[in-house]
Amino acid sequence: MDGTLVDTEPYWIATEYALAEEYGGEWSEADAAHLVGSDLLVSGAYIKQKLGMPHTPEEVVELLLDGVCARLDADVPWRPGAKELLADLVAHDIPCALVTMSWQRFVAPILAHLPAESFKVIVTGEQVANGKPHPEPYETAAAALGVDPYDCVAIEDSPTGATSADAAGCTVLVVPNHVPVSLRAGWIERDSLTGLDAAGVKSLSFRDRPEIDPV
Repeated sequence: MDGTLVDTEPYWIATEYALAEEYGGEWSEADAAHLVGSDLLVSGAYIKQKLGMPHTPEEVVELLLDGVCARLDADVPWRPGAKELLADLVAHDIPCALVTMSWQRFVAPILAHLPAESFKVIVTGEQVANGKPHPEPYETAAAALGVDPYDCVAIEDSPTGATSADAAGCTVLVVPNHVPVSLRAGWIERDSLTGLDAAGVKSLSFRDRPEIDPV
């Protein structure tokens, strides 16, 4: 979601810098880039250690969400072409899942701006034991949709998310945003989602299924 459906990464980064200022720690662009796409508790632990905060990782996450949600109340920054692509996929009965390491508290106000049932399945960070880059988030989403991950296209903007989708077996479409993504074999790249529709998604070359030895 972050960086793919909506461009909220600047909200997270601004909140991280605000925490650094409040608690007297040092924060850098490298720190911010390091956390893009990460599980929120992993981010909370990193920020706690980096800034020397007395809070638990869970409490740091809540402080992050306070700052980001306040910014969302003022504006939801949609990524170019994202809402149009989602609407076309729904219109063509292609089931969609939202796979994000953000928590439901952050996801809900964004989904409120979309038509009901835009996503058949929503997987948030607090629903999985292992966040991205582990494959569990995408495996969980595919299972909930009742499909094989190898029949899914995952749209990602970060190395962490793309690695998660790839490990699960999805075809990976990378649309870079705030951090560079070094493409791996089989990954597909677009500059933006503008102009991409359901037919275009269907035409993507799906990766080969792994060979299974006969019993």
